[in-house]
Amino acid sequence: MRQTNQSQVTEFLLLGLSDDPHTQKLLFVLFLGVYLVTVLGNLLLMFLVRVDSRLHTPMYFFLCNLSLADLCFSTNIVPQALIHLLSGKKAISFRRCAAQLLLFLIFGCTQCALLAVMSYDRYVAICNPLHYPSIMTWRVCIQLATASWTSGILVSVVDSTFTLRLPYKGSNSIAHFFCEAPALLILASTDTHTSEMAIFLMGVVILLIPVSLILVSYGHIIVTVVKMKSAAGRLKAFSTCGSHLMVVILFYGSAIITYMTPKSSKEQEKLVSVFYAMVTPMLNPLIYSLRNKDVKGALRKVAMKNFSGRLRLTQ
Repeated sequence: MRQTNQSQVTEFLLLGLSDDPHTQKLLFVLFLGVYLVTVLGNLLLMFLVRVDSRLHTPMYFFLCNLSLADLCFSTNIVPQALIHLLSGKKAISFRRCAAQLLLFLIFGCTQCALLAVMSYDRYVAICNPLHYPSIMTWRVCIQLATASWTSGILVSVVDSTFTLRLPYKGSNSIAHFFCEAPALLILASTDTHTSEMAIFLMGVVILLIPVSLILVSYGHIIVTVVKMKSAAGRLKAFSTCGSHLMVVILFYGSAIITYMTPKSSKEQEKLVSVFYAMVTPMLNPLIYSLRNKDVKGALRKVAMKNFSGRLRLTQ
């Protein structure tokens, strides 16, 4: 389907990852499984932090914000992709595409800021443990979380504005499975240099600056840990940072490849997008729960309480 050059595009066609019916069915099963694990994992993590008082700390407060952003991030993309995998016409209206782009950027950019905030929290906890309670007060935590969401909204508004203000009067076929800025800019019927530069600068703000803060934080953490005399203390410090560092590498690595590097092939861009749009939100709660004794302890506590309650009902 193509629009005439005189008319503004009113809907887009998302070409997806494959046009083979058999492959689409396999992708539907795979994506559905990934999405269900994402939803259950993030909801469970937020529930455990809510009900277990031992997890009422700044680190888990930020982790809850990250899980919420992950959940919304994935929900904004995956259900629509699942519908299109089973439908013949993979159309999305211009307004829905614009909304998906805006929400995608809000939750994605917020994750970037939250990961930087979490690295600062780990820096204070390890490098200044005696002053940690006085520095990371609940007021400060709320302010940092609010700043993360606010920065995500501001960057997303700028990126969306510079993408959607362009005229789209030619082809309306997006070589992607959701509305993402780089895929949309290709379809614009005018020069996109200004928009690309604006998006690149916003990428510097929300990607490279947080990455720099994370590197500085972990540089100080490594120096502090190396100076520790206790091997047990070093192991504990590295274990508390290991989960966060894994999430940082997974998310930032794929996002930087998409927004901060020279254009690659469309297939490579789509595969990278699958990774950070679907796989990373699923892995985050698994990484934090499988590598964290406190979370596993909270899960066992809830499971035992539930089991004891059912046992009393049967007696």
